[in-house]
Amino acid sequence: MILRDIGATFGLVLVVLAGASVIGTVVVPRAFGSWLTGFAYWLVDRVFRRLERLIRDTQRRDAVLAARAASVLMMQLVVWLVAFLVGFGLLMLPFTSGGMGHTIAEAGSAMTTIGFVLPENAAVMAIEVVAAFASLGTLALQIGYLPALYGAYNRRETAVALLSARAGVPTWGPELLARTHYGLGTGISTVGTLPELYAEWERWAADVTESHRTYLPLVYFRSPRPLTSWVTALLGVLDSAALYLALCPTTAPNIPARLCLRSGFLCFTRIAQALGVPVPDEADRTAGITLTYEEFLGAVARMKNVDFPIEREPHEAWPHFVGWRVNYERAAYAVAWTVSAPQALWSGPRRFRATPVPPLRPPDYEPPPPS
Repeated sequence: MILRDIGATFGLVLVVLAGASVIGTVVVPRAFGSWLTGFAYWLVDRVFRRLERLIRDTQRRDAVLAARAASVLMMQLVVWLVAFLVGFGLLMLPFTSGGMGHTIAEAGSAMTTIGFVLPENAAVMAIEVVAAFASLGTLALQIGYLPALYGAYNRRETAVALLSARAGVPTWGPELLARTHYGLGTGISTVGTLPELYAEWERWAADVTESHRTYLPLVYFRSPRPLTSWVTALLGVLDSAALYLALCPTTAPNIPARLCLRSGFLCFTRIAQALGVPVPDEADRTAGITLTYEEFLGAVARMKNVDFPIEREPHEAWPHFVGWRVNYERAAYAVAWTVSAPQALWSGPRRFRATPVPPLRPPDYEPPPPS
């Protein structure tokens, strides 16, 4: 009887922890961590890390990784239900003459609401009723959880798709500036639209920060196109703002660009912390960046190729660009590494070896010859 009482105590603790995990993850509108959901993430992560190493083709790897978010959601549900099953099975031990196998069967009978095992007494019946409510409630909350996830996903991907039309795929900050100035070959610069773009992505970053920290599986939801990612899209917008401020201090939209940089930095930092990456709340500005000066010169050359109006020489602008990028580079690279984002330019290393892909560009427009 002492062992049964100890088992029942452990079962009660397990049921309470599972219930708190379900409510904290699905209902509470803030970041919530528990060892049960952490275990689910760990299992899924182990499987997909192995798959990443085995698959060499980029598009095939992206197609496989697209199932990662759904796998996390399913594994969460399985872990919760198993915890309830074992917990209620242990909780019944002092009230029945059967062993652990019998009480697990009784808990399973109640949780599935099939009733293939009849309760022995009133105490067991009461526990079975609670078990039925717990399992049905967990299923209902998980189903109701999905519209919130896909609503946030659709808002995120709409902005990413609009940016892809403007900045190319995969997104790269210098390409965004170059194409905006180029005006799709019209010869009319559209850099005047950048303040509005930065204001829009300031709001977008704030929305993603709250939704993705609250519903962490959203971090792993991938974009429909293989080379598109919300991580590289935000990084490209931040790099364009940093470049613009560094190269054009008098004509750049100072306030919108700075606000966008701050919001994007907070987005990457908070999400990296939610993923368990030890990123400080404020970046160490003396740490420097991993991006090289030669890569910076390549970006400046791309902008000069379309006659972007540059005010500072590259060697003068470089310290200013480093001062901006040091704020968000570490957190952005950590998120890109964790979610295995497509290998875009200036987006850091990945678990798999791959060459960074420059933005895909349409051929230059050539007007038809006069008739």
